[in-house]
Amino acid sequence: MSGRGAPELAVDGRGLRVAVVAASWHERVMGGLLAGAERALAAAGAEAVVIRVPGTFELPVVAANVAPTVDAVVALGVVVRGGTPHFDYVCQAATVGLTEVAVRTGVPVGFGVLTCDDEAQALDRAGLPGSSEDKGAEAAQAAVATALVLRGLAGERTPPAPGAAAL
Repeated sequence: MSGRGAPELAVDGRGLRVAVVAASWHERVMGGLLAGAERALAAAGAEAVVIRVPGTFELPVVAANVAPTVDAVVALGVVVRGGTPHFDYVCQAATVGLTEVAVRTGVPVGFGVLTCDDEAQALDRAGLPGSSEDKGAEAAQAAVATALVLRGLAGERTPPAPGAAAL
């Protein structure tokens, strides 16, 4: 993804508790992603709870366990293509697993998993000095914005007044 066309999300996340589940592989890239997510959550006024896991493959199981205790989850990881199908398996497992967590729990999951051909691509998206994108911040903003949408929808689900037509 080029980053062109990304929405500018200014979100007010005061009162929201957000879990940031972050993999540990590719320390420099992950440091940038995590710092970006933390900056974005602080700017939104949301409380961040950081949980580290070994790798990207472990993100879904931890996200599933923490989702019921928070308003949103931000999943951060990086998978760099190698010479074996491992890349495909890990990327698919993380994507499907995190999607399942969001749909099953109703808790938004900001997807901050980089799937790159090489380390240079990952560094360019990590929100580090010189990076062209900050995917950690984008994932955090998306999670908060979606949590706010869901709160708004929950408010609209109030039963109609007696005698009023239901939608």
